[in-house]
Amino acid sequence: MAHPSGDVPTPDPHDGDLTSSRPNPLAVLRSPLSQLRDRLSHLVVPDGGTNESDSEVELLQDPNLPAEHYLRHQPLPRLSLSNNKPIASPDDEDEDEYKDVGEDIPLHHLESQQSHLMNGQEGEEDEEEDEELEDSPYPEVRASVPPRDDPSLPCNTLRAWTIGMSLIFVGASTNTLFSLRAPSISLGSLLAQVISWPLGHGWARWMPEKEISVPVLRLGWFLGRTGSRGERSMFKWETIQLNPGPFNIKEHAIIVVMAGVSFSVAYATDIILAQKVFYKQDFGILWQLLLVISTQSLGYGIAGMMRKFLVYPASMIWPGNLVAVTLMTAMHEQADVRDPTIIGGTIPRYRWFALVTLASFLYYFIPGFLAQFLSSFAFVTWLFPDSPVVNQLFGYTTGLSLIPITFDWTQITGFVGSPLIPPWHAIANTMIGVIIFFVFLASIIHYSGGWYSVYLPMSDSNTYDNTGKLYNVSRILSADYTLDVEAYNNYSPLFLSTTFALSYGLSFAAISSLIVYTYLHHGKTIWRQWKSSTTEKPDIHMKLMRRYKEAPTWWYLSLFVVMLALGFLTVLAWPTNMTWWAFLLAVFISFAFSLPIGIIQAVTNNQIGLNVLTEFVYGYIQPGRPLALMIFKTFGYITMSQALTFVSDLKFGHYMKIPPRTMFMAQVVATTVSCFIQVLVLNYALNNIPNVCEPTQPEHFTCPGGRVFFSASVIWGLIGPARIFSPGQIYSSLFLFFAVGAITPVIIYLLARRRPTSPIRYLMAPLIFGGAGAIPPATPLNYLSWGMVGFIFQYLIKKRYFGWWSRLNFLTSSGLDLGLALSTLVIFFAFTIHDIEPPRWWGNEVVKGTLDYKGEAVQVVLPEGRTFGPNSWRI
Repeated sequence: MAHPSGDVPTPDPHDGDLTSSRPNPLAVLRSPLSQLRDRLSHLVVPDGGTNESDSEVELLQDPNLPAEHYLRHQPLPRLSLSNNKPIASPDDEDEDEYKDVGEDIPLHHLESQQSHLMNGQEGEEDEEEDEELEDSPYPEVRASVPPRDDPSLPCNTLRAWTIGMSLIFVGASTNTLFSLRAPSISLGSLLAQVISWPLGHGWARWMPEKEISVPVLRLGWFLGRTGSRGERSMFKWETIQLNPGPFNIKEHAIIVVMAGVSFSVAYATDIILAQKVFYKQDFGILWQLLLVISTQSLGYGIAGMMRKFLVYPASMIWPGNLVAVTLMTAMHEQADVRDPTIIGGTIPRYRWFALVTLASFLYYFIPGFLAQFLSSFAFVTWLFPDSPVVNQLFGYTTGLSLIPITFDWTQITGFVGSPLIPPWHAIANTMIGVIIFFVFLASIIHYSGGWYSVYLPMSDSNTYDNTGKLYNVSRILSADYTLDVEAYNNYSPLFLSTTFALSYGLSFAAISSLIVYTYLHHGKTIWRQWKSSTTEKPDIHMKLMRRYKEAPTWWYLSLFVVMLALGFLTVLAWPTNMTWWAFLLAVFISFAFSLPIGIIQAVTNNQIGLNVLTEFVYGYIQPGRPLALMIFKTFGYITMSQALTFVSDLKFGHYMKIPPRTMFMAQVVATTVSCFIQVLVLNYALNNIPNVCEPTQPEHFTCPGGRVFFSASVIWGLIGPARIFSPGQIYSSLFLFFAVGAITPVIIYLLARRRPTSPIRYLMAPLIFGGAGAIPPATPLNYLSWGMVGFIFQYLIKKRYFGWWSRLNFLTSSGLDLGLALSTLVIFFAFTIHDIEPPRWWGNEVVKGTLDYKGEAVQVVLPEGRTFGPNSWRI
């Protein structure tokens, strides 16, 4: 399942061993708030450990969580496999007739059991102790996932599907619409988790208890099988409960899974944007649907084939799921205990959520419509609106935002997500990267004249020619949308803004640093757990899941074949300039890398992206084909990424004990429906928003993601990396970042070993290099303001007022996001579509008079007919 923050949690490589904790005998007397704090505290351990065995829990550690933590094990009776009833004693029944689902266990037995299982051996029974409950051999899983299951809880209910599908429509359409906005607005699966809770309980309370009949598709019909009574119809009628009783945790989990696979905007929508808006090419809505569906769903087949290696073994932990499981369990098992000593402590949690949502909804009308100067309070540029240097240093659109003041939640969260969710050390590492590279290094390069920067903006996502104007792609496009080499040689090489060029170098460094970092900190753990996964016996969670019918592998293979056929149709039936073997190569890259990258992500929670690799490969083997490059990158990168997203969801369902067949249907249906919604909403927006994707669009629907995607297609696809990054070309020095990225983790690792108690141990090279990957189109304003708010909530408040933080922090974040989205929707449909402009007064006009806003903050503007750059760029 996607992590609630939308970001990857980051590790601390020098913390101790969870097994050093001891159960608290007073746990049952503590408040639910304290118990929730303990559950969250299980994701961190005290400083000081340097053992190699520590590495298996590194990715869960947040150095700002309290050091104390407890292991709780709920006593539950054994259940008979034959009748699912408690049995008195294991001595009264045959061993095969029962399954362990929970009872207290002394900690030293857990440690002994972990040691045996980690070595692929069966733990020996201690005759002097009562036979104890089997639990996960991994302490972080024991701390987060209860070793029990209630198979009587329904999850494939009309209630779950109705709420889930409704949220799919809201989330997918809203996120697609506002992905065109700069900064964007995004609703995450955490918001779906929060909203679905009162909806589910409201359904249980007010919906009448009656039965209805609905048609259900018979999968056996496709294979020519008859039903139990000889029927050959495609559908069968089943009676279902309109109100199946209390809203339960499994229904809630299914809703969150559906939201997780459908809320994120399909990567392929940026292909459609680049094609329609920037290349002025349109293949029609059928091609768009085939492209989005095939790229989003091809990974399901890979996910199904990887279950044996990435889902079933206990050693494949998937740490990102543990926080979600902990929060889900807390929402359903813990009562809301009020604390009058904290702000909002006497207000019911969902009333607080409603108040924050209402306040966020009403407030955004001020910076979003009535007083837009509050959105980007770059007051220095107002004082010197015509100074290029001032606008470059202090501007919020194309500048460095050295005084990052904003009163707009969209500026804080638009590109990075809510700062109320990631741990502080992850935020701090990202801030280090922003300050070092996008403030200091960018300034040095720009004002020293590197990369002909005096003729170019400081920070934007456009491409430029040697006159300083936007690169006229139409001048080098042939009739079949490939590169006209002679026209390119007669026109201009391609130039990038300083931060845009730097961002490519940082992406190179992030790739190499992540590989080295993973090897240094997790190499032995990955290898040990991979070997263990092929020999270890099933843990309690796998045993509990065996009571449910598994989704057959042929379901996944059939879906893979269908999506592969749709992919072939997409790239070959239209003039995409992509060959059949290139399409297969892209799919092969995704398939080949899914297992090794999946193992790394399952153990470390870091995913190594393939986007730069696929651009490199295709840019060199078939240069001059921009649309084909975009398609190759999508099938070669997103197929793998989607596959691992689905595998993560399967592990979440594994932990939550969701029947695999229900899980399969929920994922596939949610993904497919969201594809239709996203394509339709995207076309609606492109046809109905005035001046959409223009840099000066009044409501900021400037298509930042599509613009970056288009620029990348020109760089890697149309012109090709050989003409930009190879030795002798303008940006060849960026290849040095590969070496910088590989060396930096080694330096940090050695320094941290030399000074194990210093703050150096919290530095993470991959996050320092890659944490600010959204710049551009994001600017330092977005990241610096995000970091400041994150410091307040994730460090100060979390450290000093943990009671408030643990009870209301996530709800506050969700309320701010939801209120902002609702307010923006009202402004869009009530004002923008009806051409009602914001009030004309100083507060709305002052921001429009600066060079930064106009995109003209350039130190040297050449007169007509003059050029800059190299005299020759032919290769």
